[in-house]
Amino acid sequence: MKYLAGEYVDFLKYDPDLMHLTKFQREVLEATRKIPYGQTRTYGQLAKYIGKSKASRAVGQALNKNPYPLIIPCHRVVGRNNIGGYAGGTELKKKLLEMEKSH
Repeated sequence: MKYLAGEYVDFLKYDPDLMHLTKFQREVLEATRKIPYGQTRTYGQLAKYIGKSKASRAVGQALNKNPYPLIIPCHRVVGRNNIGGYAGGTELKKKLLEMEKSH
């Protein structure tokens, strides 16, 4: 896959099926899709963006339900004081973020 080889891929052209998720989970994942390549947002920033400023913990829980972790780049969401969690492990999250920053 080009992305894992370090090439930029526009995942916004894909239309992932999120209908099996709750409305809140879909809102979080759709907002996450809009985070630009090479940038990050905190859980709190994402919560505020979707109009639920006190829901940063719930944002993290919704991201954990992400069925498409590269198409919906949940690795770009970090904690205010740390990297935060990632279903693929924090080492993979760090590698993905570093890869994106270098391009």
